[in-house]
Amino acid sequence: MTDEMMSFGAKLAQNAATQGQRPAVSCGGETLTYAELHRRTNRLARGLAARGVKAGDLVTVGLQNGVGFVEACHAIWKLGATPQPVSFRLPRGELQAIIELAGSPLVIADFEHEVDRPVMGVSEIAALSDDESDLPDAIPPISKAPTSGGSTGRPKLILAGQPGVTPRETPEVGGFRICAGETMLIPAPLYHNAPFGMMMTGTAMGCHVVLTPRFDPEGTLAEIERRRASWVYLVPTMMNRIWHLPGDVKSRYDLSSVQTLWHMAAPCPAWLKEAFIHWIAPGEVMELYAGTEAQAVTIITGTEWLAHRGSVGQVAIGEMKVCGDDGQELPAGEVGEIYMRRTPGAPETYRYVGAKARTLPDGWESLGDIGWFDAGGYLYLADRRTDMILVGGSNVYPAEIESALQEHPAVESCAVIGLPDEDMGSRIHAIINAKGEVSAEALQAHLADRLVTYKRPRSYEFVDEPVRDDAGKVRRTALRDARIAQTAQTA
Repeated sequence: MTDEMMSFGAKLAQNAATQGQRPAVSCGGETLTYAELHRRTNRLARGLAARGVKAGDLVTVGLQNGVGFVEACHAIWKLGATPQPVSFRLPRGELQAIIELAGSPLVIADFEHEVDRPVMGVSEIAALSDDESDLPDAIPPISKAPTSGGSTGRPKLILAGQPGVTPRETPEVGGFRICAGETMLIPAPLYHNAPFGMMMTGTAMGCHVVLTPRFDPEGTLAEIERRRASWVYLVPTMMNRIWHLPGDVKSRYDLSSVQTLWHMAAPCPAWLKEAFIHWIAPGEVMELYAGTEAQAVTIITGTEWLAHRGSVGQVAIGEMKVCGDDGQELPAGEVGEIYMRRTPGAPETYRYVGAKARTLPDGWESLGDIGWFDAGGYLYLADRRTDMILVGGSNVYPAEIESALQEHPAVESCAVIGLPDEDMGSRIHAIINAKGEVSAEALQAHLADRLVTYKRPRSYEFVDEPVRDDAGKVRRTALRDARIAQTAQTA
């Protein structure tokens, strides 16, 4: 560690000393100042130590968004250990598989099911100590360890390549990066990598991090106005649900405090992106494309996007290229698999536990995404290799169809998959979570002037639950396998 960097624990102590009475984290009606967060996490860290947590451990955190989630992570960091976030909705089998990969000494959660590790809530851990004094400084060798099931549903850990350190001097600059004094609104679940990383950076930078227990479209607008949020993180699913609120509801809230709105984690339909760019102006709508693995990153501003409609930007960190099935780089304009690698000489950005990367020689790795570069070096995404549907010899990308479907005001969320078809090879099947009444015929009419015939679904299924989670993620392979299995059972 250089003299310019310090541990997360030391940084929190610094923030407590310099801005102790300023809010650090809020959720609903609960707020902790930086001084309170520092003292509280000292106590929690001692409670964790009493239950055997030590430097270098991965500690599974399965909490819902809330002040307790942030407390738990900072307590773990103060011991030189690493938070390993998971969904609070995980079934027992998946949770057990993850904690075995992580070797977690305990699980911080409110799970009702039993696993072969102690499961403790934040209040239980706090009850193990009343000592709020400072602890010896400790630097976690790994800053975070999120999970990913990928399209197969098999869990893996993605260990960050960076230790748990942050700049000693808090930057006093604004713009597109998080800066001291900002109010950050994060309605997305912290168990996903992007919102987790933003919380981690926000508290280090001395921001007021505002969470919501769950995403609510109108509630998000209300929180922006109430907190005067200057920095907001959303995913396209959230943006879609907000945009489909009645016009009088959207206009009811003052969003003028928003300087930067970031979105990522899933492709954003072009029509929706453009709507938000014009709505949030003069604030910037920013997009970032990368994997949790962070080998390389593209970034694009909303202003830039209007001149490069549909792009996710130019490469800002690391390197990317598009390759054909033979592994050879393709020229601009040709669709292929996207490969990434870190800048030569840069340290490793991640390490898998429970999986191996898809690679080419010389350090190039793929996350399975499909896309192309234009002549100006702007990247455009098509879909994931595993999700592409082959219909009568033509490649069909579900994200394109989902984007068109989501333009219909009755579509709350949707997923498109390919099911076996003797004639065409695959049949395009749309799974729709709708609000109000809408028919398959109405959706087909909606798509008639948006998609060529072979890209329109041949069958529709209407479900009562959201198809995507609050982070905009969907496991198309799992949806497809479930429907194929159901068909086999009834055959």
